[in-house]
Amino acid sequence: MAQQHLDPTDPTAEPVKGDALARYLRSQATEFLRALRLHRETGGTAGGAGGSAEAALALRRSARRISGSLHTYRPLLDSAWSEEIRPELAWLSGTLALEHACEARLDRLLLALHRLSGATPLPAQSAAATAPGAAGPAVPPPAGERGNLTVGAAKAGALLERQLTLARTRAHSTALQALGSSRFHAVADKLAVLASDVPLAPAAVGTDLRPLTDAARERLTDAVAALPLVTAGHPYNAEALVHGLSPDPAPHAQDAPWHQVRLLLRLYRYAREVPAPDGDDTPLHLCVPAAGRALNRHRDASEAAAAAAQAARTPRIAPATAYALGVLHADQRHEVEAARFAFQQAWQKQTVGTS
Repeated sequence: MAQQHLDPTDPTAEPVKGDALARYLRSQATEFLRALRLHRETGGTAGGAGGSAEAALALRRSARRISGSLHTYRPLLDSAWSEEIRPELAWLSGTLALEHACEARLDRLLLALHRLSGATPLPAQSAAATAPGAAGPAVPPPAGERGNLTVGAAKAGALLERQLTLARTRAHSTALQALGSSRFHAVADKLAVLASDVPLAPAAVGTDLRPLTDAARERLTDAVAALPLVTAGHPYNAEALVHGLSPDPAPHAQDAPWHQVRLLLRLYRYAREVPAPDGDDTPLHLCVPAAGRALNRHRDASEAAAAAAQAARTPRIAPATAYALGVLHADQRHEVEAARFAFQQAWQKQTVGTS
């Protein structure tokens, strides 16, 4: 028999009470403790292959979900406890994410360099980027320029590998220090208590969660409404390349609203897990996975472009190396544009479905 999913935004649905939030937080705290036990059994390393990497990922996943739930359902929880643990969970998940981010960024940039220099065939584009007219990676340069790119690509790759491997090593050391710190043990102790005792506010057990879930949805839809979706709906609009040659090392200001939507989408997804851990069939929820993938791709490409630009600022590099890094930066900014287009397509399906 098909499972009936609860929709907390449906005013005709049964109320979702605070005890559902308590069950969810207990389950996530239990997942955290299980991941912590796996982490200790696999040698206590923050990254690496096998169980240790799986444990670090599970720790991050549970910490994000608990932190997100504390944010969305803040009025239903003991305020002092919630305000104390939320920053600690953000610190933990952010610290554990750094090493993986450096590794993924290096892989992304090296693959792009190989593709752009013609060392490997062009990979098949993802389904999100193969919609008619979708913006894809930058087209490889003509044969006359390909030689310059190929000459500099090897040195550019070596420079990126050196810089990002160093960053990854530092992130690994930081994560190891964090996991062995008294600060982390204090967080783990609090979550061990949370696994059996959720500090709800006095009236929370009988309070309907749906208004707070609605508020999370409204924050998301308002943030999406502020995005230039009309522009993002036209491939090759080059908005993602604006200020691409600027000497300013600061991140692209235009990326920030998209990163904020990604955060709000994740918070909304976690909020939907509280009453419906297996998902539901509302139109907005159906668009969340595709939209989330597009925004993850947007984040990855924008950060990779920033890494390429940072490498290009290395003093005394050869012109061919700087040229290859410039092409790589442009390629990743085109990926940013393609991700915006993919998000616009996913969100447009939701809009049509609810109109």
